[in-house]
Amino acid sequence: MNTYYDSPTGRYGQQDALAQRVSLIMKRVYFKMFLAMIVSGLTAWYMASSVAVMTFFANHTWMSWVIFGAELILVMSISGGINRMSSGTATLLFYLFAIVNGAMLFPIIYAYSGVSIAKTFFITAGVFGAMSVYGYFTNRDLSRMGSILIMCLFGLIIVSLVNIFLHSSTLQWIISAVGVLIFIGLTAWDTQQVKRMAATMPQEYTSKMATLGALTLYLDFINLFLFLLNFFGGSRD
Repeated sequence: MNTYYDSPTGRYGQQDALAQRVSLIMKRVYFKMFLAMIVSGLTAWYMASSVAVMTFFANHTWMSWVIFGAELILVMSISGGINRMSSGTATLLFYLFAIVNGAMLFPIIYAYSGVSIAKTFFITAGVFGAMSVYGYFTNRDLSRMGSILIMCLFGLIIVSLVNIFLHSSTLQWIISAVGVLIFIGLTAWDTQQVKRMAATMPQEYTSKMATLGALTLYLDFINLFLFLLNFFGGSRD
């Protein structure tokens, strides 16, 4: 009676094989993301500890905009052109982005105390981990929530640009609070999206998909960390 369901080629066997494949891909996603965070952290630490680098950026403030532009170009190149490039090229560009992002983030090490950075990092890791687990295991379709969060994110970007000129501390606090909520939700939604791609992508796209998934979750983590740092970060004495 149960021969069909117990057979490795039966429905249950196929479901188990798919689950194992998805699990393997997700492990690669998180591993690449973890390595990228290490690359960014080491880059930021090196630049913050170099007097020459600090002096250069202090005298050439426009470099921050150059780095920001490079980040956008790399993200769009990876996201929009990943199907046309090799998996090795996609991975190389991803880690190049991690280096560039570390260069963008290095003032944080200079501005905030090491204790507050570490505390915020672990808080971010806990929140990110909990929401990513939820996104992975929930049976609820988060697509509608994701669409709403994307629209909210665009609105947040516009308000943030306006506040560059207003310099409102109250508005900045609101932006940070809303940013935390948005990226908490996006972490769950993006995890579910990456899991779905892992289940449907052809085998030959596995490595590229892992890179794209790592980039997506890396951005969620970094942005969540930056917004939380506004609440938990303490300046150097």
